[in-house]
Amino acid sequence: MQRQPAVAGYFYQGTAESLRRQVEGFIVPDLDRVGALGILSPHAGLIYSGAVAGAVYSRVKLPDTFVLIGPNHTGLGAQVSLMPKGRWKTPLGEVDIDTSLASAIMAKSARIREDTLAHLREHSLEVQLPFIQYFKESFKIVPIQMLDTRLETCIDLGRAIAGAIEDRGKKNAELKAETGSPKSEMSEVLIVASSDMTHYEPAQAAKEKDHKAIQQILNLDPEGLYRAVRDFDISMCGFGPAVAMLVACKALGASRAELVKYANSGDVSGDYDRVVGYAGIVVR
Repeated sequence: MQRQPAVAGYFYQGTAESLRRQVEGFIVPDLDRVGALGILSPHAGLIYSGAVAGAVYSRVKLPDTFVLIGPNHTGLGAQVSLMPKGRWKTPLGEVDIDTSLASAIMAKSARIREDTLAHLREHSLEVQLPFIQYFKESFKIVPIQMLDTRLETCIDLGRAIAGAIEDRGKKNAELKAETGSPKSEMSEVLIVASSDMTHYEPAQAAKEKDHKAIQQILNLDPEGLYRAVRDFDISMCGFGPAVAMLVACKALGASRAELVKYANSGDVSGDYDRVVGYAGIVVR
């Protein structure tokens, strides 16, 4: 199945040339790139959140495979929906799904369902692709949408992702030992949690709330992030994906996190009375 773009020409420019120029305007060329296990990246229209997304993608070394976890805004499909095969299309080209890694993740959790419906109209993962495509001609993805954001589900999904990536790493090491090749077909993986922060509050209030959540991510505390979102009524739409990403990264040995950029929609619109916050964070 080829998944057609749902928000091209709406959340981002609709032609290859104009989209490439748009993304290029958000790239930070002088940032030192670091190896990372996961990132938090926003998913609003690029005119608003592109500067944050561009900064975080400019900060990390990009591998050949990306596990993309996003919130399900449409309510369609399974509670935890993984599309295990096919291609995703944007104006910049087509991206294959990593079928083997997708199958391995599903095999490790009974909560994850094979499903395409949740992905057809959802934007939270689609808007990540142009940034990766800007830098890489060839890569694969595993797309996951979360409707169920209970803590136990977030933890279960994170563990499943980490377990599948660990298994791939072991196979990679075995192939390297057998062939003597410095790199096998079993590539490294970056886990991308797609989320905007506080929605439609005054800029100062949004910043105060958002930094309570951001601090928990910087602390590498998935349960703390979950509690902060609940206790402080933070309307972070992708907190579930962020918690799952943190669980996975910690299981894979993460030791630090870095806030690359924080901004809000008022920086573009000039309206600071009702903003949406955006944070770009690297976990490594």
